[in-house]
Amino acid sequence: MRLGIIAEIHANLPALEAALEALRKEGVEHVLAIGDLVGYGPHPRQVLHRLDREGIPCVPGAADLRVAYALPAPPREGIAETTIQWTRAQLSSREMKFLRHLRTRHRYETPGGRLMAFYGSPENPEEKIDLNEAHPADILKMLEGLRSRYAVVAGKHIPFRRVVHKGVVFDPGSVGLSLGGEPGADVLILEDDLHGEILHRFLKLPYDYGQVAFDLAAWELPEVLAEVVRQGRFPH
Repeated sequence: MRLGIIAEIHANLPALEAALEALRKEGVEHVLAIGDLVGYGPHPRQVLHRLDREGIPCVPGAADLRVAYALPAPPREGIAETTIQWTRAQLSSREMKFLRHLRTRHRYETPGGRLMAFYGSPENPEEKIDLNEAHPADILKMLEGLRSRYAVVAGKHIPFRRVVHKGVVFDPGSVGLSLGGEPGADVLILEDDLHGEILHRFLKLPYDYGQVAFDLAAWELPEVLAEVVRQGRFPH
């Protein structure tokens, strides 16, 4: 198995295209997209159409669910709520249906054990797990509850891997709104080795940041988002 995982696309079409092109060159057998597919970025319709056309399995993120449904949770603050409202206005019934029919988890069986992929936490996409700070016992409890050896957990926008005893957890980072301090699209590639273990590689891919900044400005979306795309972090 060679699996390419993309997450946190955030309606950034040039970043998604760069990620898909890189995965094609890598010869991956499967691609999985984990939310947030939309939110913040200027290309929500184009991104959803591309994922649908490619037949890529997708897991929704918190922003995707807030766009697709009138959730009872309190509104997010500042630019998050602004862009969610804008995104909802851009989408047709076709795109809303696409978001509403996504599975909240995706499972792969590997020679070394089951892999589960989801956004936020197993129970709630709105609750983000800090894989770095979490107690090892809590990581193992989560994996036990999932009946999995591996978990891919999107939500922090920063590529990360942690081994806890025989369990391994990954955060793929973000394709469209990376926050690790370096601009570019984050991609995770997982591959079985000869001993049934999973090997991993994180890729950082350049794309046309200027085009994204131009489109953000054209739609009068918050100016800070262009700086995040260019810098790979929110400005101080």
